[in-house]
Amino acid sequence: MPRTKAVINIENVVASASLRQTIDLNAIVKAFPAVEYRPEQFPGLVFRLKKPKTATLIFSSGRMVCTGAKSEGQAKKAVNKVVRELKANGMVIVGRPQIKIQNIVASVALGGRIDLERSTFALGRTMYEPEQFPGLIYRMEDPHVVILIFASGKLVCTGAKKEEEVYRSVNKLHVTLEEEELIYYD
Repeated sequence: MPRTKAVINIENVVASASLRQTIDLNAIVKAFPAVEYRPEQFPGLVFRLKKPKTATLIFSSGRMVCTGAKSEGQAKKAVNKVVRELKANGMVIVGRPQIKIQNIVASVALGGRIDLERSTFALGRTMYEPEQFPGLIYRMEDPHVVILIFASGKLVCTGAKKEEEVYRSVNKLHVTLEEEELIYYD
């Protein structure tokens, strides 16, 4: 166990969904004037929810992409709420959406300073070019995530498919940083 507790915040959960049927986007625009739809610029329609605060792209193919959720459950709730609202306004949707979490992005504060030069060699599977980007890019194999590591002790974890993978990867990295004496606490 690490000496300090990492502060982890889920910032964004991206979920894809399929309705397995085509959708008339113009009919949605008529029923929901607040949606954004400019087919000459982008083929999808943007359906925003206030609660949970998300944006869901809807394509005529019946595919959907939900962004902005702060948890897996919130992403699924948002997709289901959009589908319920469509149905309540006359859209014929057969069956339930197939929802899949595609990416979870989290910000992390470890509470110490990290030696990025030494971490590059100790961790392996890293890329560190401080002239181009101030963070070290670490590609963890298990779980399969990418973690941006900054000297300030802040991290950004991306690529997780489950929230549990975020917590596991951050804890695993934190333990390694401490064991290898790559993190320093004031």
